[in-house]
Amino acid sequence: MSLADELLADLEEIDDGDNGAMEPIPEEDEGEEEEQDLDTEDLKHDNIHAIAKLSESEELTGVLASIDKYTAERETRSAVSGPVEEDPEYKLIVEANNLTLEVDNEIGIIHKFLRDKYGKRFPELEQLVLHPLDYFRTVKTMQNQMDCTQLNLTEILAPATIMIVSVTASTTQGKTLDEEELARVLEAADMGLALNDAKNKIFDYVESRMYFLSPNLTHICGANTAAKMMGAAGGLTTLSSMPACNILLLGAQKRALAGFSAAAMLPNTGFLFYCDIVQSQPPELRRKAARLVAGKCALAARVDSYHDGNVTGATVGITMRKDIEKKLEKALEPPPAKVSKALPKPDGEHKKKRGGKRVRKMKERYSMSEARKASNRVGFGELGEDIYQTEMGFSLGSLGKEGSHGGHFRVQESNKRKAGTITKKMAKRLAQRQNRGGLTTVGPTSGTASVAFTPVQGLEINRSDARKKVAEANKKYFGNKSFQSVKQT
Repeated sequence: MSLADELLADLEEIDDGDNGAMEPIPEEDEGEEEEQDLDTEDLKHDNIHAIAKLSESEELTGVLASIDKYTAERETRSAVSGPVEEDPEYKLIVEANNLTLEVDNEIGIIHKFLRDKYGKRFPELEQLVLHPLDYFRTVKTMQNQMDCTQLNLTEILAPATIMIVSVTASTTQGKTLDEEELARVLEAADMGLALNDAKNKIFDYVESRMYFLSPNLTHICGANTAAKMMGAAGGLTTLSSMPACNILLLGAQKRALAGFSAAAMLPNTGFLFYCDIVQSQPPELRRKAARLVAGKCALAARVDSYHDGNVTGATVGITMRKDIEKKLEKALEPPPAKVSKALPKPDGEHKKKRGGKRVRKMKERYSMSEARKASNRVGFGELGEDIYQTEMGFSLGSLGKEGSHGGHFRVQESNKRKAGTITKKMAKRLAQRQNRGGLTTVGPTSGTASVAFTPVQGLEINRSDARKKVAEANKKYFGNKSFQSVKQT
């Protein structure tokens, strides 16, 4: 059986499987659908207790009862000794602080329920009053009454908002609620306001006790932020052992963009980024302020977890807070204005220029060569030859003449600093040799050349005898106008 036949057989089996009966849906999926239907029925329920269950939960009632208990025992309670995590009041603070987020979510659910139910009477109110608590109080005050002139809304809304609400209420096309619907609406509004009172009670307690448990940390970032960081870190001792870069990321959440733009996202921002001292800064300075506050919070947490008797109250936290504010004020200062530098005096003294081996080499590299100097040098009373027939007066000066460096346009520069200078020891030696009979160090060999030592050039070959012989030979053979007879051998 070939490979092609096996492939065709596999394709036929796949086709037979597709034409078969569909597999039954497992029972687990049916159960999930039933649960989803129950959830939608709860959302459509007319009773607020079926949706918002936190206000009657044992968790909230137990926390509020414990707060009342520890508030009454505050005066007789001694200071914290040992690890802070073992203190029962500290556990209550962490639990109550985490419960505030659930309270906020519950208030949002009640607000949506109340808008749906009261929209039958005044549908435009949800667009005029946006804050949930203001909406609760407005609904509780207005009820079925649409004549705002007979109602007292000055303690709830601003005067401009009251005027808009009164004009809109007079022209609304909503229907009057019956007694049962109105009772459900008022019950939901009372539940929302009661949850807000419970949240304020928790905030007041946490703020008052955080100054008792960790006064330095609380003074820097606030009681609410300090409690959230301690809860996320797992306690004050764990928080004190964390570096500042990790404290900065406590509470950061990774959000799914779902195709939306990331321009408005703030990555790597935790609880500290939203404390009051950071949010009071301009947007471009908030990240720098958050890093600064994180470093100070790490130090303050270590002071609070140590429980040293020498450090009482929030003395360290107050000092650190002032240091943070001073640095942030310094960062907000504008840069110094650019000062225009005055021109130097015309007849003033020249500044000393840079010297050294490097500068001397640079000057020698870009200095005028000897050939260029020779071309610029013109003898007095001498007639120079023009190089180009079209340009009169352009000549090479003394370049190419006798005694100049003819043909070399870039003559090797000599070291001007050491040119012609000899040491005392060398001068003494030269004087001794002069007394002995001249500067010749090596005598003439075969009568043609000699080697002499000069202070400037060093060893120099003297070819004067060779030049004399060449001159005599030229005079002998080419001195007359006619050739001389040469004897044949």
